[in-house]
Amino acid sequence: MDAVRNPFAPGAGSQPPELAGRDNIISTADIALQRVLAGKPSQSQMLLGLRGVGKTVLLNKIEEIAEGHGHLTSFVEAPEDRSLVELLYPRVHQVLRRLSAVEGAKAATYSALRALRAFASAFKIEVGDVAIAVDPEPGVADSGNIEYDIADLFLRVGQAAQAAGGGWTLLVDEVQYLSAEELAALIVAIHRINQKSLPVLFFGAGLPQIAALSGDAKSYAERLFIFPKVDALDIAAAEEAIRQPVEAEGETIDQAALSAIVQSTKGYPYFLQEWGYQAWNAAQASPINADNVVVAATAALKRLDEGFFKVRFDRLTPKEREYVIAMAKLGTGPYRSSDVADVLGEKLTALGPRRATIINKGMIYSPAHGDIAFTVPMFEEYLKRHWM
Repeated sequence: MDAVRNPFAPGAGSQPPELAGRDNIISTADIALQRVLAGKPSQSQMLLGLRGVGKTVLLNKIEEIAEGHGHLTSFVEAPEDRSLVELLYPRVHQVLRRLSAVEGAKAATYSALRALRAFASAFKIEVGDVAIAVDPEPGVADSGNIEYDIADLFLRVGQAAQAAGGGWTLLVDEVQYLSAEELAALIVAIHRINQKSLPVLFFGAGLPQIAALSGDAKSYAERLFIFPKVDALDIAAAEEAIRQPVEAEGETIDQAALSAIVQSTKGYPYFLQEWGYQAWNAAQASPINADNVVVAATAALKRLDEGFFKVRFDRLTPKEREYVIAMAKLGTGPYRSSDVADVLGEKLTALGPRRATIINKGMIYSPAHGDIAFTVPMFEEYLKRHWM
């Protein structure tokens, strides 16, 4: 069929044509965004899930909803090599510039800009082209202690948003790359915002270990946030994620093809998009059938192996690769760390630092004490195809 009309969108964070199976997460966020504008208590969210389940897509959708309700938004992706303060500074400055145009918020915005200027000085942020033509306010967001200063800054931004009759939503992707100190500072800041009933919400997304890391950072995090699990779609939602885009283009797909796609992808959204994309291109005409899906599977796996899987494997050192290959030799996870040590013929304690490094790189996580699992769905199958 016409490749130009192909509705599927396999890509990092690309909005799928049908956001199936996520209604509860979206509805909960929508309600919270409206409640906070009304001055009612609302919980921020941390979306947890493996790679390729659509966390970034959901953050983008929540940002869209927030803007529709009158929130100003700041979207940040936490990289491994930059600090949170560097990422926040230009985003907060952008929000305050927009708030400064609101007549009723000018005084509160000026106060927030002074706090931001102090914050930049305290952390020696290179401002570049983002200059603030106000004097810093002594004693506000200038201690150099990130936990105190981000809370001070967020309070001032929240007060400015409130004075403007709107709200501010901060969205942070890849939360697992924040340091423990940065994560604790964010949690404290959101806690203070809640205490003051200011119209500010935080939506984060990250790998499954974020819930435990948040609890370790601040014990009250489990009451401050809700932690929706973003997982593979159930059969009905997975089929809808394929069927609806096809039918929206005036084409059809038969049930055998749908079932084959869901079985091959195990319902993981990124893989659904890849299989749907390839199945569309393999079909000469409607309906897309099971034979088309067989052809699509070969093309989909080739693209995944050369991109989605390979780029992650390439980040590992030779010793780290030995470790994950040993995991795959044990079958489908989760795996006991002691079993991996046995496969490698090494002592469990000696492998601790290597395991920790692979976790820090976001390749594996610990779903329970003594257990490890891949953060990338079906990664053990990739390793079996190419490295075993």
